[in-house]
Amino acid sequence: MGGLYLLDYGAGNVRSLANALNRLEYDFKWVKKPEDILEADKLIFPGVGAFGSAMELLTSKNYAEPLKQYIKSGKPYMGICVGLQALFHGSEENPNVPGLCIIPGTVKLFNKTDKAVPHMGWNEVFCVRRINGINEDYPQDDHHGIKQGTVYYFVHSYAVPFTDELKEWTLATTQYGKEIFVSVIQKDNILCTQFHPEKSGYAGLKVLRSFLQGEGIVSNTSRQFIIRNPEILPRDRFTKRIIACLDVRTNDQGDLVVTKGDQYDVRECNDGSGVSGQVRNLGKPVDLARRYFEEGADEITFLNITSFRNCPLTDLPMLEILKRTSETVFVPLTIGGGIRDVIDPDGKFHSALDVAGEYFRSGADKVSIGSDAVYAVEKYLANDKKLSGDTAIETIARAYGSQAVVISVDPRRVYVDSPANAMGHHVIPTSYPGPKGETLCWYQCTVKGGREGRDIDVHQLVTACETMGAGEILLNCMDKDGTNSGYDLELIQDVKKAVNIPVIASSGAGREEHFEKVFVETNVEAALAAGIFHRREVPIQSVKNYLKERDILVRDIISTL
Repeated sequence: MGGLYLLDYGAGNVRSLANALNRLEYDFKWVKKPEDILEADKLIFPGVGAFGSAMELLTSKNYAEPLKQYIKSGKPYMGICVGLQALFHGSEENPNVPGLCIIPGTVKLFNKTDKAVPHMGWNEVFCVRRINGINEDYPQDDHHGIKQGTVYYFVHSYAVPFTDELKEWTLATTQYGKEIFVSVIQKDNILCTQFHPEKSGYAGLKVLRSFLQGEGIVSNTSRQFIIRNPEILPRDRFTKRIIACLDVRTNDQGDLVVTKGDQYDVRECNDGSGVSGQVRNLGKPVDLARRYFEEGADEITFLNITSFRNCPLTDLPMLEILKRTSETVFVPLTIGGGIRDVIDPDGKFHSALDVAGEYFRSGADKVSIGSDAVYAVEKYLANDKKLSGDTAIETIARAYGSQAVVISVDPRRVYVDSPANAMGHHVIPTSYPGPKGETLCWYQCTVKGGREGRDIDVHQLVTACETMGAGEILLNCMDKDGTNSGYDLELIQDVKKAVNIPVIASSGAGREEHFEKVFVETNVEAALAAGIFHRREVPIQSVKNYLKERDILVRDIISTL
């Protein structure tokens, strides 16, 4: 039999890796039984999620021992993310669960005092090995398809700190905040990346192609460890993400379209009558997503704004959109809307975890939870801030990792003249007075697409969701949506101070300057926009060029293989 095999241990998005291999025109087989591992000529172990659950699944499926035998056989092995971490003795994430014990050392949690965790986004790798005979202190040649100075997509809370004891294993390191960790391992037949090449655009596809072409087996005697010059030590080159958002719904003809509205109204009103007309149609979801990938978007977010009610889970239109998008788009994909417990028309029940699993298997990397997050936090607060363990946030984060759970917040301002009139909610001063000259406000969370306000504020919501295990906040603002007047900096600053997880700014972008302002004044990790990208009013590349001219780190586009 032989050939290339993929080891899917049952968690996360492996469809994107399969699509990347198809894009590179390589055939592969799935590992379906332990014997397949030893049968393989090349093996890739992609991993997303918790170290402990990965190792427990490997053990329960009887994959662990054949995997160790395979690696020791000298045949090419590539591990991605958890596929790298599994080679170590253990992880702080699950201290009582042993790894494969091939490489000495422990995977450790990032220090949260100087940065958001998870480490989620595009960061640079610094090659610490070079081919004998090359005299450059800062090599520019490719190492296993990895180009010095290129950024790749990372999403993890735990990493292997770089130490002298790991020199013989380390091909590249990356710095996040003040910490330097091992981002690429290479020794003999082993090549592992902490980043996700299948989500790192064309730069990542080059790494996969290098391994598949046989460059994954290199004798370490042909390489030397670089003596580090202080001037070329790795720096924190974590870039700001620009995210394109696609609101998807059915129009009046039953077609799936990307739409966008003013203050959440997605229907046209062109005759001055005030009567809404047809749903705005700004393009087909799959075609637009591919366009944004080619234009340099760092992530794509689909928001299912009608939830396609009364559809059986397996027939949801968004599943097909994700499957088709992930065939040609090699950056992270997030899906929001409908991530909750559902009952099919025939009465069959599906938990939120089941729904998320279907989306991950269809090509999503993250799921975004909106209204259900509000309801979960209301119960959490009513239960004296005790975790129930059964919310969508908790169950999905436990199974797939916190980085897979995004909380989408739709707040609106409520002006007050005194904190006493805010019903105990988190009040902040504002530079934009209310209708009666109020200089204080709190942000009320809403549900059902902004149609219903709840007695809970944004501060309560985001801090509780972080406690439940969420890995990122998508922070909208109903007052700013569709205005092109810039992001709500006061809201974003307040939320950024409240949590230690990444925050995406959303709602209000209208010009390149708005992206600069939100990054500089709030230090937010990412900024999202929709309408200005759909209508080509502000191209993504224009935003990135503008930011680069002002020394804000963004990812350069690599447009071809």
